[in-house]
Amino acid sequence: MKGPVITPDQIKPMLETPFLRVADIQYAEGRHYYTATRRPVGELTAVRPETEFLRMAPDAATCIVILRTPDCEPRLLLTREYRYPAGRFLLSPPAGLIDPADLEEEQPALSTALREIQEETGISARPVRLELVSPLLFSTPGITDESNALVLAVYDLPDLSQLSQKGAVGTECFDGFRLLTRPEAAEVLRRGRDEEGHFFSVYTWAALTWFVSGLWESA
Repeated sequence: MKGPVITPDQIKPMLETPFLRVADIQYAEGRHYYTATRRPVGELTAVRPETEFLRMAPDAATCIVILRTPDCEPRLLLTREYRYPAGRFLLSPPAGLIDPADLEEEQPALSTALREIQEETGISARPVRLELVSPLLFSTPGITDESNALVLAVYDLPDLSQLSQKGAVGTECFDGFRLLTRPEAAEVLRRGRDEEGHFFSVYTWAALTWFVSGLWESA
């Protein structure tokens, strides 16, 4: 079964701000579907031909950061980041938007990941492994075409003295780290809540799952 083909003239801008747009996808006569997006309206995913869709870059990169230190088994590094729509600090992986300069790199998501990890965790060392886990995941394609790549970064560190959140920029607001061993991560995954009882994003769930499953060891 084929869905409707969306053409640029069927896209009607409804809201334009520097960071978010809302558009009406008039996919048929009298039929409307609304989307929120970071992309300029002329570059919406919905109007991309298949060849462009299959090779498009994501909007952002989310990082599965695993730390190995001599004194402890491997741990998943998560932050407590204030999420404005939720109005709370939520357990979150390091993440950030892909900048135009990153798009000039061979693998934009990896370039973004290194920058965001340094800004949000203070770790400036080179990871022993830096790999693309998933090239593009849609957040919720029923309401937005926003997408994230998933990037695995494994670090061998002598200790945790590098960890810092002083590099936060713009609206970023952090309240410490949570370093989880595999049993601790599995417990958070089972509960579906952090230790304060708060829910978390699907990207946190993905990071927890990748770590607990051991897939990172054989990626």
